[in-house]
Amino acid sequence: MSTVKKITITSFCVALCYVLPLAFHAFGLGMAFSPMHLPVLLCGLLCGWPYGAFCGLAGPIISSLLSGMPAAPMLIHMVPELVTYGLMTGLIFDRLHTGRLTADLYLALLPAMVLGRVVGGLCQAAVYLSSARAYSLALWAGSYLAGTAPGALLQLITLPTLVFVLTKARLIPIRYPSTQITTA
Repeated sequence: MSTVKKITITSFCVALCYVLPLAFHAFGLGMAFSPMHLPVLLCGLLCGWPYGAFCGLAGPIISSLLSGMPAAPMLIHMVPELVTYGLMTGLIFDRLHTGRLTADLYLALLPAMVLGRVVGGLCQAAVYLSSARAYSLALWAGSYLAGTAPGALLQLITLPTLVFVLTKARLIPIRYPSTQITTA
C-alpha cells in the first residue's frame, strides 16, 4: 500500500476517533463500547505500527481538544493505551503470516488489546498512587476488563469484518492472493 494511501487512511481513522465517541456517547454507550479503540486498532491493522501509533496519539488528543472527550485527566492513561493498540496491532499483524487472514487478525488483535489495557492500567495506577488514592488489581480489572468487555467484543467482531469488506472492495491489498475473496 502506498504511503499516500496509508496517510489518508490514518487521517480518516484519526477523524473517526472524534466522530465515533460523539455518536456512542449520544446514546450513553461510550464508556462500555470504547468507540475510540476501533479506529486506532483498524489503523494499526491496515497501515502498520507507525501509523497506528500516531493514530493512538493524535486521535484522543484532537478529540479532547475539539469535544472535551476524553477529559484531559483521562488522556494520561488513554493515550498510552491507544498508542499501544496501534503500535502492537501493526507490529504483530505485519509479522504474522499463518496463511489465514482470520487467524492473523485475531492473533494480532487479542495480544494488542490485552497489552493496551495493561499499559493503560499501569498509567492509571501511577496517577492514583501519585495522588495517594487507593488503586488495586480489582479496580483495574473492573475498569479495564469488566467495564470494557462489550467494547472488546465489538472490536473482535467489527474489525475482522471491516478488513474483509475493505479487501473484497479492493480498497486494501489482498493479504493472501492464492485465497482471493470472490466477488460472487
